Amino acid sequence: QVQLVESGGGLVQAGGSLRLSCTASGRVFSTNTLGWYRQSPGERRESVATMTSGGSTNVASSVKGRFIISRDNGKNTVHLQMNNLKPEDTAVYYCSYTDIITRNTYWGQGTQVTVSS
Repeated sequence: QVQLVESGGGLVQAGGSLRLSCTASGRVFSTNTLGWYRQSPGERRESVATMTSGGSTNVASSVKGRFIISRDNGKNTVHLQMNNLKPEDTAVYYCSYTDIITRNTYWGQGTQVTVSS
Protein backbone atom coordinates (compact mmCIF):
# COMPACT_ATOMS: atom_id res chain seq x y z
CA GLN A 1 0.00 0.00 0.00
CA VAL A 2 1.03 3.56 -0.70
CA GLN A 3 -0.28 6.56 1.19
CA LEU A 4 -0.38 10.03 -0.33
CA VAL A 5 -0.75 13.22 1.68
CA GLU A 6 -1.51 16.45 -0.17
CA SER A 7 -1.28 20.05 0.91
CA GLY A 8 -1.48 23.53 -0.55
CA GLY A 9 -4.98 23.98 -1.91
CA GLY A 10 -7.11 27.01 -1.18
CA LEU A 11 -8.90 30.05 -2.52
CA VAL A 12 -7.14 32.49 -4.82
CA GLN A 13 -8.13 35.26 -7.20
CA ALA A 14 -7.75 34.86 -10.92
CA GLY A 15 -4.17 35.53 -11.93
CA GLY A 16 -2.83 34.33 -8.62
CA SER A 17 -0.65 31.35 -7.77
CA LEU A 18 -0.80 28.27 -5.59
CA ARG A 19 1.63 25.45 -4.94
CA LEU A 20 0.43 21.94 -4.26
CA SER A 21 2.62 19.33 -2.60
CA CYS A 22 2.20 15.61 -2.13
CA THR A 23 4.33 13.09 -0.25
CA ALA A 24 4.15 9.36 -0.85
CA SER A 25 4.90 6.85 1.89
CA GLY A 26 4.59 3.13 2.44
CA ARG A 27 5.57 0.66 -0.27
CA VAL A 28 7.09 3.24 -2.57
CA PHE A 29 9.32 1.82 -5.27
CA SER A 30 11.98 3.76 -7.11
CA THR A 31 10.35 3.38 -10.52
CA ASN A 32 7.10 5.28 -10.40
CA THR A 33 5.05 8.10 -11.78
CA LEU A 34 3.80 10.86 -9.54
CA GLY A 35 1.25 13.30 -10.78
CA TRP A 36 -1.78 15.49 -10.39
CA TYR A 37 -5.30 15.04 -11.63
CA ARG A 38 -8.34 17.23 -11.12
CA GLN A 39 -12.07 16.84 -11.11
CA SER A 40 -14.79 19.46 -11.26
CA PRO A 41 -18.41 18.75 -10.27
CA GLY A 42 -20.13 16.74 -12.98
CA GLU A 43 -16.91 16.25 -14.90
CA ARG A 44 -14.57 13.32 -15.35
CA ARG A 45 -11.24 13.28 -13.56
CA GLU A 46 -8.57 14.57 -15.91
CA SER A 47 -4.81 14.47 -15.91
CA VAL A 48 -3.11 17.77 -15.19
CA ALA A 49 0.56 16.84 -15.06
CA THR A 50 2.61 13.73 -14.37
CA MET A 51 6.29 13.07 -13.94
CA THR A 52 8.17 9.79 -13.91
CA SER A 53 11.01 9.00 -11.57
CA GLY A 54 13.25 9.32 -14.62
CA GLY A 55 12.12 12.89 -15.17
CA SER A 56 9.75 12.53 -18.12
CA THR A 57 6.74 14.82 -17.90
CA ASN A 58 3.29 14.97 -19.42
CA VAL A 59 1.42 18.26 -19.02
CA ALA A 60 -2.14 18.94 -20.16
CA SER A 61 -2.40 21.51 -22.93
CA SER A 62 -4.90 23.52 -20.88
CA VAL A 63 -2.26 24.29 -18.24
CA LYS A 64 0.94 24.20 -20.26
CA GLY A 65 2.95 27.36 -19.71
CA ARG A 66 1.13 28.09 -16.44
CA PHE A 67 1.63 24.97 -14.29
CA ILE A 68 4.99 23.41 -13.48
CA ILE A 69 5.44 19.93 -12.05
CA SER A 70 8.54 18.97 -10.12
CA ARG A 71 9.58 16.18 -7.80
CA ASP A 72 12.15 15.21 -5.22
CA ASN A 73 12.85 11.50 -5.63
CA GLY A 74 14.73 11.31 -2.35
CA LYS A 75 11.69 12.58 -0.46
CA ASN A 76 9.04 10.88 -2.64
CA THR A 77 7.46 14.27 -3.06
CA VAL A 78 5.82 15.93 -6.03
CA HIS A 79 4.89 19.59 -6.39
CA LEU A 80 2.60 21.46 -8.72
CA GLN A 81 3.31 25.16 -9.07
CA MET A 82 0.19 26.77 -10.49
CA ASN A 83 0.57 30.28 -11.90
CA ASN A 84 -1.85 32.63 -13.63
CA LEU A 85 -4.77 30.65 -12.29
CA LYS A 86 -8.11 30.91 -14.03
CA PRO A 87 -11.64 30.26 -12.75
CA GLU A 88 -11.78 27.17 -14.96
CA ASP A 89 -8.92 25.70 -12.92
CA THR A 90 -11.32 25.37 -9.99
CA ALA A 91 -11.51 21.70 -9.03
CA VAL A 92 -10.49 19.11 -6.50
CA TYR A 93 -6.89 18.21 -7.24
CA TYR A 94 -5.74 14.66 -6.57
CA CYS A 95 -2.20 13.41 -6.21
CA SER A 96 -1.50 10.05 -7.82
CA TYR A 97 1.21 7.44 -7.56
CA THR A 98 1.61 4.73 -10.19
CA ASP A 99 4.07 1.89 -9.94
CA ILE A 100 5.61 1.69 -13.40
CA ILE A 101 6.13 -2.10 -13.17
CA THR A 102 2.79 -3.28 -11.73
CA ARG A 103 0.71 -0.31 -12.96
CA ASN A 104 -1.00 -0.13 -9.56
CA THR A 105 -2.28 3.40 -8.93
CA TYR A 106 -2.98 5.06 -5.61
CA TRP A 107 -4.75 8.36 -4.92
CA GLY A 108 -4.56 11.09 -2.34
CA GLN A 109 -7.65 12.40 -0.58
CA GLY A 110 -7.85 15.47 -2.79
CA THR A 111 -7.39 19.15 -2.10
CA GLN A 112 -9.78 21.88 -3.19
CA VAL A 113 -8.54 24.68 -5.42
CA THR A 114 -10.96 27.53 -5.98
CA VAL A 115 -10.17 30.44 -8.30
CA SER A 116 -12.46 33.44 -8.07
CA SER A 117 -13.00 35.81 -10.97
